[in-house]
Amino acid sequence: MNETPVKQQNTGAFYGQAVASFGVAAAAVALGIYNLDTNGWVRAFLGIAVLYLTTSAFTLAKVIRDRQEVTQIVSRVDQARMEKLMTNYDPFAPKPPKQPTAQDR
Repeated sequence: MNETPVKQQNTGAFYGQAVASFGVAAAAVALGIYNLDTNGWVRAFLGIAVLYLTTSAFTLAKVIRDRQEVTQIVSRVDQARMEKLMTNYDPFAPKPPKQPTAQDR
């Protein structure tokens, strides 16, 4: 391979913004559940639902990222195979003589 793929990496500011956004959202939901005008069982149910939603979101993000990484690896392997075929091919090389087949006889 002649080209080295550029590794994509997030900036520190983007990472910080994502962490801060998650923290603010989690705190806002927790505060909202705490201040609900209802009994403890309803608050507990909503808290468990938020935790389940959060873990499901992280799992979904990981699965999507893993699938994307697999397709990148497969495309790199295919590209390497194509480059190997192209380097071994010489369009000006003499072609071998055609072998007679059973139909030609």
